[in-house]
Amino acid sequence: MLRQTNQQPITALYPRLSHEDELQGESNSISNQKRILETYAKQNGFSNLRWYTDDGYSGANFQRPGFQAMLADIEAGKVGTVIVKDMSRLGRNYLQVGMYTEMIFPQKGVRFIAINDGVDSAQGDNDFAPLRNIFNEWLVRDTSKKIKAVKRSKGM
Repeated sequence: MLRQTNQQPITALYPRLSHEDELQGESNSISNQKRILETYAKQNGFSNLRWYTDDGYSGANFQRPGFQAMLADIEAGKVGTVIVKDMSRLGRNYLQVGMYTEMIFPQKGVRFIAINDGVDSAQGDNDFAPLRNIFNEWLVRDTSKKIKAVKRSKGM
């Protein structure tokens, strides 16, 4: 893969918050995710930080503007590392997340880090990542069912 030789690869910091996640409170807020991502990046010597943020977008939908902008930069060979708070921030469809983390990112030479899940593709010990992806997809479906049930009970 060819990289731009005149500048350092981008470290992509990707926070995402859906409307459902907002119900979980401050722990998943965009500002909290940004603080965690920036602290981790600086403490671990990452530079050329760039934010790709999606606020109010479901993890089941991969047509998110911040995510698509990040993918465009990955395709252009500009990104060296993608850092997320946890696997669910990248997405909640285990097949699509797996496609990115197991196929596309490695093909493009992109290191992937999910801080709270202990995932770092440079370490090669990500055996539980696929299981986390399955759980994350189940969680979004379960939450959706619960929200629909509450709305039905309120006559919405």
